[in-house]
Amino acid sequence: MKLYIMRHGPAEDLAASGLDADRSLTADGRARVRSVAKALVQRDEAPVSILSSPLARALQTAEIVAAVTDVEGRGGRVEVRREIAPGGSMLELVDELRRAKRRRVMLVGHEPDLSSLVVRLSGRVPPQGMLKAMVVGLGIQESVAPAEGYAWTVKPRFLLDPKTLAWGEL
Repeated sequence: MKLYIMRHGPAEDLAASGLDADRSLTADGRARVRSVAKALVQRDEAPVSILSSPLARALQTAEIVAAVTDVEGRGGRVEVRREIAPGGSMLELVDELRRAKRRRVMLVGHEPDLSSLVVRLSGRVPPQGMLKAMVVGLGIQESVAPAEGYAWTVKPRFLLDPKTLAWGEL
């Protein structure tokens, strides 16, 4: 499975409702997410399905990526999953996706949970942490020697810097 882990784009500091969950992407945040999604398409790294935190800024990020990468036209969709909300159980979700033989899945969520997930999966952390709209690409493969009780091995594939659109190693 190709797994794409993406942090939501830059969001407003305060929502009109006063609730953190309602904070929306800024205009610059939307533009940054579109640029990152276009870069994924250019490198043939577009996800087929996108799973998002229910918080507004993550869901908006997922919807922009889905539109730019034509997820629906390729038989995919955006799903909202509570496991990706702050404090969720993303490791179990990754195992569920692997067992279901899902391919090219993107998780859109929040810090510090995403950095923790990347470290748990790969043993590595992006040098600057997970910047807003950053994408980390991982390969999840079956394993006969499970780590932490999970029957998989993880191969770091790439890191896409959202500010420069430079591709690098994790």
